[in-house]
Amino acid sequence: MRRFLAVLGLACLPWMAEAQVVPRVELHPFETRTPTDQQFLTGAADTSRVTIAGELRLPVAGTDRLPAVVLLHGSGGISSHLQAWVHELNGMGIATFVVDSFAGREITSTVADQDRLSRLAMVVDAYRALDLLAAHPRIDPARVAVMGFSRGGGAAHWAAMDRFREMHAAQSRARYALHIAFYPTCNRDFRDALATGAPVRIIHGTADDFIPITECRDLIGRLRAAGRDASILEIPEAHHVFDAPAGNLSRAPQAQTTRGCPNIRETPEGNLVNSATGRPFTYASDPCVERGTTFGRDAAGLETARRTVRDMLVAAGFAR
Repeated sequence: MRRFLAVLGLACLPWMAEAQVVPRVELHPFETRTPTDQQFLTGAADTSRVTIAGELRLPVAGTDRLPAVVLLHGSGGISSHLQAWVHELNGMGIATFVVDSFAGREITSTVADQDRLSRLAMVVDAYRALDLLAAHPRIDPARVAVMGFSRGGGAAHWAAMDRFREMHAAQSRARYALHIAFYPTCNRDFRDALATGAPVRIIHGTADDFIPITECRDLIGRLRAAGRDASILEIPEAHHVFDAPAGNLSRAPQAQTTRGCPNIRETPEGNLVNSATGRPFTYASDPCVERGTTFGRDAAGLETARRTVRDMLVAAGFAR
């Protein structure tokens, strides 16, 4: 545990250097679970336990309760664009809780090996983070949103599903008030995949060759057809991680992508299979998995995303 907190502290050093801009920064360890896809989808109770942690920033001193946003990182772990969003949200008077889903599991990255951690495990992390914040004396449990990026973006919108919440959010019974997903995983076809009444918002670049936008358009179409409050903002010609605060486009030659895969479908037994072949899906064994993706900043897209996120949070009563 001591080693884990030391690792988390090192990951947060860039943020700590700027800690003077907020009245209070807290590190909170919390227990979660690490289910496989099948264990998550069947609601298995005997999954392995693990302690992870998150960084809570309270941007306003006092005793009043604040709105909060839980941030879920992508396959590369906590990175500079999350730091930028922390400052953006804190500047609006909103508390932030950045969850580190990797360090406590002794993972640094899943970019080249996505089988190292089920994407669905981060949904459990999101629910446990919500439990923690709902009990915090400075957080308003009715105004907590979740915002995720890439694999964390998938967890952010999957956390809106009624079925998943019933199976895995059994502690505080709090609900997220808003689900915001940046360029998220969308090509999973789950059974009974209906979202709660909370808004689901996806922000995605049209040139993304890691997670094609078509998958997310289809998801939003299904949610809207079912009467759910869901929408997608398309950023023209933007690539994956277009909200990076600096840098140019670059290639990640070993990054695994399912851009060539059909939807990955859940069977009644809780297995994920390639919908075209009917065979079990894993990143290691399915021939539809490719390597090599493009990442990088789009300045105009980032500004659009900032304005849009601000508008979303104002509309949800998180800020003025």
